[in-house]
Amino acid sequence: MFKLINIFSVLFWLNASGSLSAAELELYADSDVVGEPQIILAEYEDTFIKLARRYNLGYEELVQANPSVDPWLPGEGTKVVLPTYFVLPKVPRQGIVINLPELRLYYFPDGESGRVITHPISIGRMEWGTPLGLSEIVSKAHNPTWYPPESIREEHAAQNRPLPKVVPPGPDNPLGKHALRLSLPGYLIHGTNKPSGLGMRVTHGCIRMFPEDIEALFENVPIGTPVRIVDQPYKIGWTNDGFYLEAHPPLEQIMTDDAWTMTALTRAFVLATEEGQGESFSWDLAEIVALKSLGVPEFVSSDSLIIRDEN
Repeated sequence: MFKLINIFSVLFWLNASGSLSAAELELYADSDVVGEPQIILAEYEDTFIKLARRYNLGYEELVQANPSVDPWLPGEGTKVVLPTYFVLPKVPRQGIVINLPELRLYYFPDGESGRVITHPISIGRMEWGTPLGLSEIVSKAHNPTWYPPESIREEHAAQNRPLPKVVPPGPDNPLGKHALRLSLPGYLIHGTNKPSGLGMRVTHGCIRMFPEDIEALFENVPIGTPVRIVDQPYKIGWTNDGFYLEAHPPLEQIMTDDAWTMTALTRAFVLATEEGQGESFSWDLAEIVALKSLGVPEFVSSDSLIIRDEN
């Protein structure tokens, strides 16, 4: 199912410095799955944090897709799965879609057809959860000033790391150089001055992106663009071959029992199927994929079984 990486097999935006800044993938009318699976061979000094920045992926994405590989020292010649293959979230393909369990943002510049641009993100940690719902971009700021909420200033003070009431633009500003303000009061999509933490649940609720990613998004996304934030740990997609399931750990770890898993799978199945499509869906295979939660699409139609070797 996977092949050795060919960097030109997926189209990428290039920023001015020539680094990989986003995956721009083609949408097909008859498929809910975009991109393609890839594998690389790690080099001696590679870590998952370095690989995440190099290939525009999130740290947790890489850990999830490679459960038996040491993220801090994969080892020269070790096969590393790059999760560059996605089942699209089951929502209208309009504007920006953020799937929290996946730690990933999708931008549909052409609506239902044409292309989708996708980026890894960081989201709010457990006690500072990112809210769900439909909002829109109401303003854009280059070199933003940060006005930390009092709750964040109190948290920092308790940790003996006091914050001023105003953080001006510059290298110490955690918003980075670009920010998109949402109609959800107090929430932004913004850059960062600490990109090594990208792709984790580490923020106070905002959506954090690699500096080069937010710069590209900032330049291309107009004010008024809808932003839909969803919670879809299990995404089921239909292709001409059959069904694929992409499974991620749920946001609330307490809800990982078998009954909750099957309920969430049923909900995803109902969203994904049209009349007559569901006959080939294998619940047994889907349950296996959900339990593994590798974060990559896996074939779950009953006419054949394709489950990837984790190494």
